[in-house]
Amino acid sequence: MSAGHRRSLKILPNSRGFLSLGGWLIVALALLSMTLVICRTETRRQGLELWTYARTHVLNYEPIIAHWNEVEETGESVQLFLIGPRPLERRVLSGFFSGTPVADLIEIERSMAGRLFSGPLEAVGFVDLTERLRAEGIDTAINEPSFGPWTSRGRIFGLPHDVHPVLLGYRADLVEQSGIDMTTIETWDDFARILSPLVQDFDGDGRPDRYLLNMWHTNKDLMEVLLLQAGGGFFDESGTPVIDSPANARVLATIVTWGCGPKRIAIDAPEFTASGNQLRLGGAVVCSLVPDWLCGVWQHDLPELGGKIKLIPLPAWEPGGRRTSVWGGTMLGISRTTRNPEVAWKLAKHLYLSPELAESVYRTVGIISPVKKLWTHAFYDEPSPYFCAQSPGRLYIDAAPAVPRRTSSPFNELAKDHVQTVAVALREYALAEDVYTRDELLDQAHRLLREAEDHVRHQMERNIFHREEGR
Repeated sequence: MSAGHRRSLKILPNSRGFLSLGGWLIVALALLSMTLVICRTETRRQGLELWTYARTHVLNYEPIIAHWNEVEETGESVQLFLIGPRPLERRVLSGFFSGTPVADLIEIERSMAGRLFSGPLEAVGFVDLTERLRAEGIDTAINEPSFGPWTSRGRIFGLPHDVHPVLLGYRADLVEQSGIDMTTIETWDDFARILSPLVQDFDGDGRPDRYLLNMWHTNKDLMEVLLLQAGGGFFDESGTPVIDSPANARVLATIVTWGCGPKRIAIDAPEFTASGNQLRLGGAVVCSLVPDWLCGVWQHDLPELGGKIKLIPLPAWEPGGRRTSVWGGTMLGISRTTRNPEVAWKLAKHLYLSPELAESVYRTVGIISPVKKLWTHAFYDEPSPYFCAQSPGRLYIDAAPAVPRRTSSPFNELAKDHVQTVAVALREYALAEDVYTRDELLDQAHRLLREAEDHVRHQMERNIFHREEGR
């Protein structure tokens, strides 16, 4: 560009209504953005969108949705989108709070639910499904505890994708060669006593090379599994904190005794890590807490353990107590911004209540359906070579009705963080005071849990959404 041209551009007078080059660029970008939004809106009008965060879900849903798009008479085709868990949560939160459109149907994981259900009921971005579920009898057709994470103030905002019972997986080869009969174990105290001979130091360095259980005081998820099993947890049905409870104190004190002191039986072998998998392969850990979805993970990531693993009910915290727990969960909800809630509801039922999906999900990732009438299907009874010819599906179905019910408090993750801090502090106390029995740790556990509960209550009282909910 010549100097004369540069001068002529500089003297264009804004006072006369002209725009600079940068201004025209901004206008052009704005027009382009508007056009793209309009085009996307028009595209959306041609069908429904379903967002999910899990690749395995996409693989299982694609054939069913493809068939829907071929034969569905409503004219509403479906587009399936995979979005990472955190980006999905941010997009949905942003859409709900700003009132901008999101997908017609959205799958969310349990850790997202509390934040998405926060605020007044009328502000929740999902359609309230309570009356639909009751009118069509779906509320009784699905395993009742599975609705817990998707229920807020008595209203249900999603269809459950799963149940996720937890069993005890153990190295059958190691246990059986020792002559131990796992059926004699009823409680966690039995577990520690009967299996204690398996804790061994093979290299003579004074430290065990084999431990009984994958459990560590810093693992928030595993701690919550055991707290729920014992009848503990963080909130009651009304959303009130119940962190300082006898059950919570007992479980945390026990977990600390498992991980330190002369009778240590636990090791940190995190799932989804190379180090954790190596510990499992090497026989450093005998038993693990295994939800149904972890069966699929192990078969994919640890094929070398095929024919060496068996499943049994969890030891109870007291004789006659609960022999299972729950870990994880997914729901499918309908957004309030959908153009066609009736078709979205029809699609949600077509997908989640489908026997074809139930079989596909079980065969690919080991997850059982929450739909009770599907539990009689023969594929759940097929023996698995990986699990020593046991039928994992039937074992998890037998446990499903007893899984503990959970709340959907938006403060659940906060409470988990505080209870993790309690566990760390309790372990430090045990080491400092040289006390390693549950009874010796109970008073300190209660003191620390009271402090944690006070902190959580304080945060709840400061939260504007919590105050608007009237809790």
